[in-house]
Amino acid sequence: MKVGILGSLVWDIIHGRDARSAPIEEWGGIAYALAGFDASLDPDWQIVPLIKVGRDLAREAQAFLRTLEHIRRGTRCVEVPVPNNRVTLRYVSEGRRCERMSGGVPGWTWAELGPMVQDLDAVYVNFISGFELSLGTARALRQGFRGPLYADLHSLFLGMPQDGMRELRPLADAGDWFSCFDAVQMNEEEMQELGGDPLNLSAAVLRAGVSLLVVTLGPRGAVYFEDPRRTRFAVSAAGAPQAAGTVRTALVEAPRVEGLDPTGCGDVLGASVFSRLLAGEPVESALGHGVRMASRNAAFRGAAGLARHLRGELQTAGTGGDG
Repeated sequence: MKVGILGSLVWDIIHGRDARSAPIEEWGGIAYALAGFDASLDPDWQIVPLIKVGRDLAREAQAFLRTLEHIRRGTRCVEVPVPNNRVTLRYVSEGRRCERMSGGVPGWTWAELGPMVQDLDAVYVNFISGFELSLGTARALRQGFRGPLYADLHSLFLGMPQDGMRELRPLADAGDWFSCFDAVQMNEEEMQELGGDPLNLSAAVLRAGVSLLVVTLGPRGAVYFEDPRRTRFAVSAAGAPQAAGTVRTALVEAPRVEGLDPTGCGDVLGASVFSRLLAGEPVESALGHGVRMASRNAAFRGAAGLARHLRGELQTAGTGGDG
């Protein structure tokens, strides 16, 4: 079984995450989701990267992929002749940051992406830069791929003026974006950008064709809204479609974490949730696993070695990319 992971590998420069240390440089972006999949997928699943990387960091990106146990042998990022995306993160408080992006990695066209998803069983899309897919390509993916599609819409909510500083903004054509995916993830602030009452908003998302909406709430955990009549995630032999019924919702609380570092928590959560949904677990069980993995990530630094930490192979919280 093969799951395609579509997003951007970003080189992060992080200021203020730890007031006692100098700025930190490490892999970020889709690297956190890759670690979440590597720690949470069943043994019979393989990771297929659908990732473009700038020529300046292509060798380093390939070295990172080789650290993943579930990576499909022989696969690699698609090298493009532009500078790789880099993000400068400045934490202004616990859980709040500003970010500036540079680089020129282009998004996917359907002509490029279509042949790459033909033999996949599922696809996970994480909008790290916000430019990975145009709405037209996302529609083509929905029409041309029949497996389950999970999307973290994160950076679709971020504008980018000429100085590269990311700014939270409402999502244009939100209903059209929702209709492209079976599961949609966003955080609490992003959902507020849609405007209106959260319950009415969640109903509107489900009416657009989404069967599962996940809203992350930081250290409080996550809440989900599921329409079991359209649930179609389980593709493993052990999985089975859920019975028809009314919309379900619940808050899944996260464990308490000391020394919280929120970098990458939403990425780890979504990847871990989708991994367990593909194995046939019910939504609430999968989301419980996801918030536990996100909490473990919060006690770690960086994406290097993160998969091992999430699997519990490291006995103490490591320093990740900090060295």
